[in-house]
Amino acid sequence: MKKKWRRILNVVLAVTIWSAVIAYVAYATVLTRRHRAEQTVERVDILVRDSTETGQLVTTQRVREWILRSGIGTIGVPIDEVDVGGIRSLIQKNGFVERVDVSVTYSGIMNIEVSQRRPMMRLMVDGYDAYVTEDGFIFESPDASALYVPVVTGPYRPITPPSYEGRMGDFIAERARESQERIREIGRDKIALYREEDTIRVRRTAERKRSVKKQWREDKEDFRKRVDELRRQKRAKLKYYDGMLRDIQSRIDAVTARQRAEALKQKKLEERYDDFLKLINFVKWLESDSFWSSEVVQIVARTSSSGRLEADLVPRSGNFRIVLGNLDDADRKMDKLMRFYRDGLSRIGWDRYRIINVKYENQVVCTE
Repeated sequence: MKKKWRRILNVVLAVTIWSAVIAYVAYATVLTRRHRAEQTVERVDILVRDSTETGQLVTTQRVREWILRSGIGTIGVPIDEVDVGGIRSLIQKNGFVERVDVSVTYSGIMNIEVSQRRPMMRLMVDGYDAYVTEDGFIFESPDASALYVPVVTGPYRPITPPSYEGRMGDFIAERARESQERIREIGRDKIALYREEDTIRVRRTAERKRSVKKQWREDKEDFRKRVDELRRQKRAKLKYYDGMLRDIQSRIDAVTARQRAEALKQKKLEERYDDFLKLINFVKWLESDSFWSSEVVQIVARTSSSGRLEADLVPRSGNFRIVLGNLDDADRKMDKLMRFYRDGLSRIGWDRYRIINVKYENQVVCTE
């Protein structure tokens, strides 16, 4: 009996404790909601985490101006009514912003923390003025931005439109998906052609099997004439069917050619993307070398007749241009150039040549 009452007492005690906890949580929630409805934003603190050592793309003052121009209320607005998501989206839409955290404290302080992207080069080529990060994210250069990063100029055109903002890898993946869909769409034209081909082959087979039988009391000469006539008809009919089959095959080949042309177009786009990745890696290599990072003033990029990206370098020393060619084995070409700097130009003079070409294997071609 005592055990039974003890169990009942424990249950009552547990129910009482949990009821008190739930009541307290509900009371605290009500108080918090009331406080958030009454408490207004007293201050906006903005922290810009400068992810680049080469300069700032965004400042606290610029973030304040964005919020002010947007019309989104902050100071004096009840905490519950602040459009935190709208402020986050407003700041995040700028391509050079990598991450945004927005929160409002219990005491009414709005904290905005902005992390910037780290550009590693600037594209100032045909119709473009954009920064590119190490992972291939491209975004339009903000007004009045001047980061100390390598600059790529020249008639080269990247694979993305000038207005594109995002990772080039994502752009290529989307183009590949669209290309595959176009190839499948083009391939649907073959279905009707294959059906037509099957029909013609069935008719051709039936025509080949067609024969005549000698009728009762039919003499040999009449039967022979009928056989000859049948053969003539079959030759004409088979020739007609063969012509139709060749025409269908020609149309199938034309569809296949369109598919191959689309696949080739996508392949060339992917090759251009590979070249762009090589450009990024080359710039990274230059920046990692203490000598070349200060020696190379500018990279001039262009697209060759074969569609490959080729580059020239404008050095700080001398009055010449360095022809690098495509960026395959760029580090090897730069090592060869370094040896020429050390063993050649240092002895014959830095103003001797107008062009130094290191694009060819195992040789340096100079033009006065």
